[in-house]
Amino acid sequence: MNETVNKTPSDPADKPIIEIIKMHKWYGDFHVLSDINLQVQPKERIVICGPSGSGKSTLIRCINRLEEHQRGQIIVNGTELTNDIKNIEKVRMEVGMVFQHFNLFPHLSILDNLTVGPIWVRKTAKKKAEEQAMLYLEKVHIAEQAKKFPGQLSGGQQQRVAIARSLCMNPQVMLFDEPTSALDPEMIKEVLDVMIDLAEEGMTMIVVTHEMGFAKSVADRVMFMDEGQIVEENNPNDFFDNPKHDRTKLFLSQILG
Repeated sequence: MNETVNKTPSDPADKPIIEIIKMHKWYGDFHVLSDINLQVQPKERIVICGPSGSGKSTLIRCINRLEEHQRGQIIVNGTELTNDIKNIEKVRMEVGMVFQHFNLFPHLSILDNLTVGPIWVRKTAKKKAEEQAMLYLEKVHIAEQAKKFPGQLSGGQQQRVAIARSLCMNPQVMLFDEPTSALDPEMIKEVLDVMIDLAEEGMTMIVVTHEMGFAKSVADRVMFMDEGQIVEENNPNDFFDNPKHDRTKLFLSQILG
């Protein structure tokens, strides 16, 4: 990838849109996330990488309460995630998520997949929801597929629909959990191009991915996780050219060749 997104450093005085403080998570006796501390500024783009089982996906799933943390704090746009259902719903309305597998409703048309959330959750009128959905389908370059069903689309097209569906909820933050890992190689670029467009428009993004070209061109920060901890983080140039931790060096040597 040759595209480079113009990165605007966040003002340190800005209030973080996401703040994670000394967060821990267990699955039974397994300590899957340990002492996670993270601040994300508005419009910041963060890429998280690391080996399988390092806790990357679990971390971002905790940010919208798809996974429950047991200790510490997660605060999203001023709302702390607790067992309070109202807080969880408030955060989920502001945090969009795109998964490895597209999770589209197979029995609904593409247009209906995009409008069901705004109509039922945000109480948007159907006509307005459909107009907004068509705008986002145009944004991801797939408006001509609106009347089709998910099974009639390629994997790359379905993932672009999934991104458009999240955008229809007007989120403040977008989380991407290995969004290209289930795609054939020729479909990866079309999804990454949509994500680059979002970055250029100033969307706050946290992306779990092994697409290091994307990380180099788009990220403000790259984080390496291993065994449930953030081992190293830095700007892309220093992260790739001068990694500090031996575990990071080994990972990069394996993934970059």
